[in-house]
Amino acid sequence: MGAPVWVRTFFCAPSRLAGALALVLMACGSAFAWEEESAAAFFRADRERLQQMQRANPIKQRPTRLIRGAAPVRGFTVDEPAAQTPAPPSPDDAATRTADALPAPAAPVVDDKPALLPRPADSLFTIAVLGDSLGVLLGQGLMEAYGDRSDIAVLRKARENTGLVRDDYFDWVKGARDLLAANDKVNAAVILLGSNDRQQLRDETGVFDLRAPRWKQIYGDRVEAIAQAFRARGVPLIWVGLPVMKSERFSGDMERLNEVIRERAGQAGATFVDVWDAFLDDRGQFATYCPDVNGQFQKLRAADGVHFTRPGARKAAHFIETEINRLVDAAHPKVDPAVVIVDPRVTVEPPPLAIAPLSPVVAPVKAMVDPLAALPALAPAPDVVIPVRPAAGAVVPLTGPVSAKGGELATTRARRAGEPGEAEILLDRALAQGRPLDARPGRADDFSWPRR
Repeated sequence: MGAPVWVRTFFCAPSRLAGALALVLMACGSAFAWEEESAAAFFRADRERLQQMQRANPIKQRPTRLIRGAAPVRGFTVDEPAAQTPAPPSPDDAATRTADALPAPAAPVVDDKPALLPRPADSLFTIAVLGDSLGVLLGQGLMEAYGDRSDIAVLRKARENTGLVRDDYFDWVKGARDLLAANDKVNAAVILLGSNDRQQLRDETGVFDLRAPRWKQIYGDRVEAIAQAFRARGVPLIWVGLPVMKSERFSGDMERLNEVIRERAGQAGATFVDVWDAFLDDRGQFATYCPDVNGQFQKLRAADGVHFTRPGARKAAHFIETEINRLVDAAHPKVDPAVVIVDPRVTVEPPPLAIAPLSPVVAPVKAMVDPLAALPALAPAPDVVIPVRPAAGAVVPLTGPVSAKGGELATTRARRAGEPGEAEILLDRALAQGRPLDARPGRADDFSWPRR
């Protein structure tokens, strides 16, 4: 006996569902596999395209071509025309020539180029930059300022954490002398020093504070010794003053140092350049942001309120450029390219002038070119008499009474000596006597009634 229909349907349905599910999974798998293959093919083709673009174009060899049956030539060629030989002169032309038309004898060839003096090999202008950390930054600003000048070299000899007080750490007086002795090609020197000198000064006599008179005397002697070392070697020295600082007390000390440096360095022949006002604002206070050399508002001082930024160092160097350019022009004057420097030891004679004889055709040609030559001469102009201006005019009295045409007086009688005038009378009445002035009719102070 067979199973009922609903039993067979119940047990057969899962198998059908499983088969359908298997078919769906197979279809999805094939779709996913096709999509993966398509994506891989796309990326592979894109990679090949990029590689082909990055690959250098192959060099193609151009075929050679023959020119007039000669050897193969590559590239660009120019065919020069064949030289043409002049035709022999005919007898008729030779007969028409005259002796006047014969060419002049050729002048001897003389080299008229002047002999130029050779340019000296040591035309490089060297600037030595000395100082402390501010001097290091100033040297960077000068290198940026003269970076495009091949005739100027900047020799940076500044040392950080140095000064004129601690000569036991580094002696700048001895350092300046050693620099001049070791390098004889220094044409000028720039020094910025003193930001580390706010401390006690020691010598063989004792220890002195910053504001002591003895401290000022010793510090000035060291400044003058450095300037004297450069002056003895004939090297111009530019001493740059200390800039304003962020701290008011620090700025006060730097201002006192500038006074000492200006006085003592100037006595030894050094040039003092003051940059104090270049880093102040409109109110005369320390400013971190100021206009640079191009007029742009930028940060010129570092966060510590002491050192320069790169635009600040460039601005500090800007105030020294004028003096340096003057020294460069004095050492190596500019030569005008239109002016030729001639060696006086070499004499060059000009070539002789060859003058050909005039032809009889010249006279008619001159008459044809200058038609005014055939006109008659003009009659001389008549004499014109120019009146002579007198040295002085008529005498006119300026203090006497003015007279009319008929001789009558146009004004009142003349005032006698010592007699008060109208203005004095009015002043005496208003100020001395205290009486009001008479009001003129129609004026604002005329209170008469009825109105006049």
